Amino acid sequence: MSPPTSPLTDPRAFLRSLYNAAVARAQPEVVMREFLPSPPDPKRGRTIAIGGGKASGAMTAALDALWPAEAPLGGVVLTRYDHVPLSYRQRRGRIDLREAAHPVPDNAGRQGAIDMLAAVRGLTPDDLVIALISGGGSALLSVPAPGLSFEDKQQINRDLLASGASIDQMNCVRKHLSAIKGGRLAAACAPARVHTLLISDVPGDVPDVIASGPTLPDPTTCAEALAILERLQIALPPAARAGLDSGAYESPKPGDACFARNTLQMMATPQMSLEAAAALARQAGIEAHILSDEIEGESRVVGQVHAALARQVARREAPFRKPCVILSGGETTVTVKSKGGRGGRATEFLLGCVLALQGEAGVFVLAADTDGIDGIEDNAGAMIAPDTLARAAALGLSARARLDANDAYNFFSPLGDLVVTGPTFTNVNDFRALLIT
Repeated sequence: MSPPTSPLTDPRAFLRSLYNAAVARAQPEVVMREFLPSPPDPKRGRTIAIGGGKASGAMTAALDALWPAEAPLGGVVLTRYDHVPLSYRQRRGRIDLREAAHPVPDNAGRQGAIDMLAAVRGLTPDDLVIALISGGGSALLSVPAPGLSFEDKQQINRDLLASGASIDQMNCVRKHLSAIKGGRLAAACAPARVHTLLISDVPGDVPDVIASGPTLPDPTTCAEALAILERLQIALPPAARAGLDSGAYESPKPGDACFARNTLQMMATPQMSLEAAAALARQAGIEAHILSDEIEGESRVVGQVHAALARQVARREAPFRKPCVILSGGETTVTVKSKGGRGGRATEFLLGCVLALQGEAGVFVLAADTDGIDGIEDNAGAMIAPDTLARAAALGLSARARLDANDAYNFFSPLGDLVVTGPTFTNVNDFRALLIT
């Protein structure tokens, strides 16, 4: 990748180039080849692709392009609407790649997941299953546990999204209210060999948390899921409570025979993308510091903490000397307290950050989701600069009022400060870059 625009002459372009580098490092077409297994003997076994997630469309396109033409390939994979690469549509690949809703499941996802389970029925030990799993798969692979209606699943998902629950908590619940997640898809594939390829969007890269681990053992329990729901005060239909209370909804655990022949590879992670951005910054002569790839917490609060660090560097050149860029990743949360607002984790982080910075000279910040979608909006994130609050005041915009209304999108949009990329076809979670000049 060519050196970025000078951070001192065009800070915004510089930050955008770092984001682009992070996204490029996580593209399936770039990284998949070295992680593919050998095809089975075509006279004895088949290769079936399954999976789901925001990056699974691009993963499917990469697999179809890389898999030998003479080796049979089929299967069913689900991705988010508008996340199927144009090249795959045009060449009509060998895998049935479908689109469905995220973050709240829809009937297209439900039917696709049912058809996926049907596609792996009756496999033999000679068959190979390649699971293409990335963040977003929890919503896309949605088959309710026995006794639950699809509408029940949708409502619980909405309640979890609005509760401020961490991704670990949400996926613990999702695993136990599902007929496909939490290792159940792997159980349906047995006795075939299952090779899972992962693109991580979760703090710590815990494999079974990504997309609620449909092909991996689940160490969490029904009791933990029920405790999370009770702590968050999320209402449960009687069937869900009974299934969790009795343990009837328990998932396959580590050591279960259905996982005996399974393997997994982590193709792309948040840390890998942060390192790619750091390397590009250093090419431009700017020292780069990675705080962490697994920062969690309330988005606005995480924004305040990042602002405090940026001020310390700007005013005292500690703990880092300026000019420098500070990078972080992870998955923050937004507790929705005001209905009707627009925005997501990245823009709410930036509102918290800009209010704490109060126009600090020489500090520029970009925050965006690497999948190109902040929440359910059309932007990936946004940027702030020392003049952001002054420009907002000139337009009659109050950052505090927009933050109180969970309406960050309508703060940044009139300023022209949204970062709009369209779907990036990958997903390694939040990306944040703070430039202190």
